[in-house]
Amino acid sequence: MCIEAASTDVATAPLPDNAGNVLLTLARAAIARPLAIAFSAPVDATWLRASGASFVTLKKGGELRGCIGSLEAVRAVGDDVQANATAAAFHDPRFAPLQDYEFDAVRIEVSLLSAAATLSFRDENDALAQLAPGRDGLIFEYAGHRATFLPQVWEQLPEPRAFLGQLKHKAGLAHDFWDPAVKLSRYTVSKWHEA
Repeated sequence: MCIEAASTDVATAPLPDNAGNVLLTLARAAIARPLAIAFSAPVDATWLRASGASFVTLKKGGELRGCIGSLEAVRAVGDDVQANATAAAFHDPRFAPLQDYEFDAVRIEVSLLSAAATLSFRDENDALAQLAPGRDGLIFEYAGHRATFLPQVWEQLPEPRAFLGQLKHKAGLAHDFWDPAVKLSRYTVSKWHEA
């Protein structure tokens, strides 16, 4: 469960075969810099300058250690991944900043988001029927409340009603809250994670 933090869009362009390795290395190098740990980043590539939205998730011992991301492509994907990696490591309000002794213990996952598409629905049941468990990331919005779950969250919450209920709770509302003014948008991700 993560926190939120266009010209050519990386989500619509083909990615090179080594995209995952490049993005994971960029993320790790961004985290290494403030810790004064030597870690080389990949050379610049044209596709890294295309705009893109990403989330960077850190896990330690299989448990969440930080997660920050962008829902909209507002900067170059290389810059977005580096900024979100640094934010996940040092500015996720749920965790103390990452320490140098944790650097080798954390595993990084980078998710590139597609553009979000607004869902049209009659009511909550209609919205739930349209969700694709395991594939859809979901953005919930209502009167200043906003939250998202990446598609990976379906692994812990495989039932659509529970998934949406927890997302509403994350947005600061009751699990069973519903109002006709609720707005839902969905997106997909391409993701890579360190072994």
